[in-house]
Amino acid sequence: MKVMQSEWIILDEHDVCSAQFLIEVSGLSNEEIDELIDNEVIVPVDGSSRSLSFPWFCIATAHRARRLRDDFELDSHGMVLALKLLCRIDALQHELDSARTILNSR
Repeated sequence: MKVMQSEWIILDEHDVCSAQFLIEVSGLSNEEIDELIDNEVIVPVDGSSRSLSFPWFCIATAHRARRLRDDFELDSHGMVLALKLLCRIDALQHELDSARTILNSR
């Protein structure tokens, strides 16, 4: 019998998390988090602050990055590229859904 473990974190839109928490829950290394920051995949709330904090949705992005890294054995550059392309696809899907909503309301 195989037992699956799942973790859930419930946050509201105003919550933030520390860089250390992001590392712990995502499974990424500090260097990989830095790579995501350098490539603006995740953006700290206040980049000038000494201790970085991130909006809650960065947890999902970092978790997605770890899954891409592990599932496809990507290095950090491949991981960043894949994330940027997936974010672009998500944005285009959102635009398409909005356009369909407008067309269907006419």
